[in-house]
Amino acid sequence: MFNSRVVVFGCGNTLYGDDGLGPMVISKLQEENGPGPDVTLIDAGTSIRPLLFDLILSDRHPQRVIIVDITTDEDLYPGQVKEIDIHEVDPKKIADFSMHQFPTTNLLKELQEATDIRLSIIVVRAAHIPEKMQEGLSREVQEALPHVVNKIKELTRA
Repeated sequence: MFNSRVVVFGCGNTLYGDDGLGPMVISKLQEENGPGPDVTLIDAGTSIRPLLFDLILSDRHPQRVIIVDITTDEDLYPGQVKEIDIHEVDPKKIADFSMHQFPTTNLLKELQEATDIRLSIIVVRAAHIPEKMQEGLSREVQEALPHVVNKIKELTRA
């Protein structure tokens, strides 16, 4: 990832419904042979923290990092795709721990402030995140999948 122009991280847990969006986006991009040879696609699952630490501490950085994850932001409708700024992440999520919490907000802020990496965050509003394991995306999030893939292709061309 250190030699790539762009790194795309798909965050989430495929065992919890819509929370599996990020890994599903990475899978879809890989099926389509990715956006290009200078773009690294990483299914980060629920383990993005060590990857972000590595990026922050490394002497070499990609030009852009794209994070894809689900959100429960009630200002969006289920399935709505939105590119957000790190400062738009719901502040109450920074302090509480949840398996469905947006990934490592403080580390993303540090990445943006400590490096010259352009950070893009793409979120989709979840329709359903079950309390118990249940694989598969809701209809709303499944329908958003091609829009997210197209947005990533657009960002990787810039």
